[in-house]
Amino acid sequence: MIFFAGKTDVAVIGAGHAGIEAALAAARLGCGTRIFTINLDCVGNMPCNPSIGGTAKGHLVREIDALGGEMGKAADANMLQSRMLNRGKGPAVHSLRAQIDRRAYAGYMKQVLEKEPRLAVSQGEVVSLERQGDSWLLTTRLEEQYEARAVILATGTFLRGKIFVGDVSFDGGPDGMFAATGLTDSLLRLGISLRRFKTGTPARVLRSSIDFSTLEEQPGDEPVVPFSFETEEELHNTALCHITWTNDKTKKVILDNLHRSPLYGGKIEGVGPRYCPSIEDKIVRFADKERHQVFIEPCGAHTDEMYLQGLSSSLPVDVQHAFLHTIPGLEAVQVMRPAYAIEYDCCDPLQLDSTLEFLDLPGLYGAGQFNGSSGYEEAAAQGLLSGINAALNIQGRPALRLDSASSYIGTLIDDLVTKGCQDPYRMMTSRSEYRLILRQDNADERLTPIGRDVGLVDDERYRHFTARQQQKQEELKRLHDIILPPSEELNAALIACGTTPVQTGVRLDDLLRRPQVDYAALAAVDITRPALDPLVIEQVEIELKYEGYIRRQQAMIDEMRRLENRVLPDDMDYYAITGLRKEAQEKLSRIRPRSIGQASRISGVSPADVSVLILATGGGKP
Repeated sequence: MIFFAGKTDVAVIGAGHAGIEAALAAARLGCGTRIFTINLDCVGNMPCNPSIGGTAKGHLVREIDALGGEMGKAADANMLQSRMLNRGKGPAVHSLRAQIDRRAYAGYMKQVLEKEPRLAVSQGEVVSLERQGDSWLLTTRLEEQYEARAVILATGTFLRGKIFVGDVSFDGGPDGMFAATGLTDSLLRLGISLRRFKTGTPARVLRSSIDFSTLEEQPGDEPVVPFSFETEEELHNTALCHITWTNDKTKKVILDNLHRSPLYGGKIEGVGPRYCPSIEDKIVRFADKERHQVFIEPCGAHTDEMYLQGLSSSLPVDVQHAFLHTIPGLEAVQVMRPAYAIEYDCCDPLQLDSTLEFLDLPGLYGAGQFNGSSGYEEAAAQGLLSGINAALNIQGRPALRLDSASSYIGTLIDDLVTKGCQDPYRMMTSRSEYRLILRQDNADERLTPIGRDVGLVDDERYRHFTARQQQKQEELKRLHDIILPPSEELNAALIACGTTPVQTGVRLDDLLRRPQVDYAALAAVDITRPALDPLVIEQVEIELKYEGYIRRQQAMIDEMRRLENRVLPDDMDYYAITGLRKEAQEKLSRIRPRSIGQASRISGVSPADVSVLILATGGGKP
C-alpha cells in the first residue's frame, strides 16, 4: 500500500557530491529540503579516487567555497596531503589538489547533512517521478510518496548502472552498491532525452604488498594552502604519495588480452571520458608512448588500502593481476578491490537552461554526472547552482546565472547547456579564455559578493572578506606611493634576484612588476610593510605583474557581456528569420539561447548567423 510521507519544498535525488551541495544550498536558503540516497553509509562517497581538486578542478572547489558551498571545508578537514599543481607555470593555471581520507570525508559530509535544520535525510531509492499540477510526486521502492515543489536529479553513476570486469557484467552501482533501476522509465515518460556514458576506476591494493624502495617519493607542499577561504587553522601533510611507471611488459600483457576487454569487445555501449582513459585505452591511443605514469596514493589514515591513479581498467581480474605485477614496486602486489568500468544513464544537457532547470519541465533540475559531466568537483559546482536556483525559484526571486567570465562554474555550465557534450565533460583551464582573471586565488573576490546577495555567505564571513579586500587596496596604494631611493642594500637585493640595479628612485609597485622580484626579496628594504594576509600578498603580486594582460582580458569580457545583454525572446521563431542557415535554425530552435552571446557560442551558429540575429532583434551592427 502506498504511504504518503509528506511534502517538502525541494527534493534531491542522490547524495553524492552534487546532491550534497544542492541539498545544503536549498536548505540554507530557507527551503524545506529532503535528500534521498540508496545507502546512507555512502553519502559523499569517493568511488573514483580519494582526492579533491587538480588542474582546473581546484579552481572549482575554491569557487564553490567562495559562493558558500561545503566541499572546500570538507576537503581541508579531511586532508592527508596537499600539493599546488603547475607551480612552474603562470598563476592562471595554479591548482590545488589534495589527497583525502575518503571514509572520514564521507562521515563529515553525512553529519553536515544531518545537522542542517531544514534538511531531512532519507535512505530510499526513488523509482518514480511524476508531474502533479505545479508539484512533483516522488515514489520510493518501499512505496513511500513525497510531494515536492522542485526536484533536483543528482543520480551520479547509479541510474541503470552496470558494472563491467572482463566478460562479467551485472547491474550495480559504484563500490558494490545497488544500481538505481526504477527511475529511468519515469524520466523517459517525461520526455527527457537520455544516453549512456561510461567511467571507470583502478584497482585498490594492499599497502604492505608494495615495494616502496623502488618508487619515487612525492611529498606534499609546505606550507599547505587550504581550499576554503574560511580555514584558519594551520594544515599539515600527514601522508606520502609515490610514483611508478608502466613498461613494455605491461603494454604486452594488455595488448595480448585486448580482445577480452569489454571496451574493445563491444560490450560497453557508453561513451567514456576522453581525458581520463583506461590504461588499455591509453596503450592503444598512445601506441608510441613507452610508459605511463602511475601515482600510488593512500585511501585514508586508518586503512592500508592504496589507490593506483592512472590504471583505470575493465580488463578481466586475471589480466589486471598480470599487468600490475609487471610494474616496478607492484611485482607482488595484492589486489583488494579489482578495477571496473561502470555504465550509466545521463541526460543531454542541451535540454537545460543555464539555471540547470529543464527548459520544458519547470521545477525539475539536473546536476552532476546526470548532466553529462565527470568529476566530484564538476558535480559539486552544478549541485550548488541547482540548489540555489531551486530555492530562488520557490521564493520567487531572480535566478542565479553565472557567465563564463565570472567563474569556471559559469564556463562549465555554459559549455554543457550551450555546446552539449559527446563524452563525459571534464573541466580544464584551457576551456576558459579568461583564465588569467578567473584564477583560484581571487575566487572570493569574484564570487563571495554573489554568495552574499544570494544568502549563503553570513555576516561574519563577509566581514572577513571585506577586511581582506580593504587590506589589498590599501597595500596597492602603499606600494604605489612609496618611492625607494637607490642604495647599496636595494641594489644588492635586486642583483641577488637576477635583475638590474637602479640609479634613480623607484616605486615599490614598479619593482614588484619585475618578473624576478617578489615580496620576500624586498623585505629588507620595505621597512614600512604592514603585516599582510598571505592571500593578499599573492593577489597583489599577480595583479601587478600581469596588469597589462589582465586589462586586455577585461576588455574582452566587457565585449562578451555586451552581447550577453542582448536578450533573445523565449518564443522567437528562428525558422521565420530570413538569412539564417538551416543548421543555425535547427540548433537555435532546440537550445533556445537566452542572449545573442549564448547563441554565438552554439556549435553550428556562424558569425554571419549572429549578425542576422542582431538585425532581426532590432540591433545595429554587432
